[in-house]
Amino acid sequence: MALWLFRAGKSGEFESKFLNDGKIYLTWERLNKDLRLIKTKIELFAALIEFYPEFKRATVRNWTGQVYPMANTMKVGDWIVLPSKLKSAFHFGEIKGEYEFHPEAEDLYRHCRKVDWFAKDIPRSIFDQDLLYSLGAVMTVCQISRNDAEERIRAMYRNNWRPLKGTFTTPEPETDIESSGMVDLEEYARDQIAKYIIHKYKGHKMAEIIESIMKAKGYVTYRSPEGPDKGVDILAAPEPLGFGKPSLCIQVKTGDTPIDRPTLDQLLGTMQNFKAEQGLLVSWAGFKASVEREKPAQFFKIRLWDQNSIINELITVYDKLNEDLKAELPLKRIWTLNIPEDEVFEEGD
Repeated sequence: MALWLFRAGKSGEFESKFLNDGKIYLTWERLNKDLRLIKTKIELFAALIEFYPEFKRATVRNWTGQVYPMANTMKVGDWIVLPSKLKSAFHFGEIKGEYEFHPEAEDLYRHCRKVDWFAKDIPRSIFDQDLLYSLGAVMTVCQISRNDAEERIRAMYRNNWRPLKGTFTTPEPETDIESSGMVDLEEYARDQIAKYIIHKYKGHKMAEIIESIMKAKGYVTYRSPEGPDKGVDILAAPEPLGFGKPSLCIQVKTGDTPIDRPTLDQLLGTMQNFKAEQGLLVSWAGFKASVEREKPAQFFKIRLWDQNSIINELITVYDKLNEDLKAELPLKRIWTLNIPEDEVFEEGD
């Protein structure tokens, strides 16, 4: 069996549909042709040139390698890994059906396969860096095979998604790239930052980072000492002297499992005890659906920060952090070429 990377849009715009429908869709616009009628990549390349005459041949060649597996290479029983763009997590599924073509369907949903999404919201932080590198391929469709990726991920599944010991290797960026030939370097860099943060600040020390972020935003804070915290890790309120509004209760969790509704309810109760107007629930591993569903009802009371949010906030205020923290967590800005997937080029183009 094979392991396939499948993306649900550049910004995750199709992610909910993939998961709710129990399918993967080949979201190429205007591709209104049954791919079962195309037997070779050469035939597919010629067909795509007709559908997309305005694109460079190198781009169409790139698309050919991604479109072809949907009907010709993927098999029932293969696994799909869907990187989430909405949270710092992966979704895993097993292909349960053959390729289907529905010419009457909406443009982006004509080509599909049925998938059983058996594992959702698996935190990125539990995966070794070399696996994250392979799973960072920017292509919409890509087979993942290097570094025994399929067997290691299956082993993690059998181990209840607990990290495996002794599997980490350091890939060479110039050579250890999946067949896509391109990797999302920003995503890869964020994974490296995340690995470093959770290694260095797991447990009560994560509250130090959150407190520093709040101070950089202009809040006066009180951080509970290590030990029983009575349901709150940090109290915060705007200056002067922390007597401004809104007053915040902040709870910080760094476990490997997304947190459930009882933790949210606990924070709401703590806010009442401390007479705080608003709350911030921080969970490195993210939140289960029972918490996500409460977002509208608690919109004016609670904010949720997952791993992505923590890193985003940290980067935003990094220059305002105290020098000791910046020395412990050294980051620097870099510039890199930002080429969309549909603008790949070859020498001579």
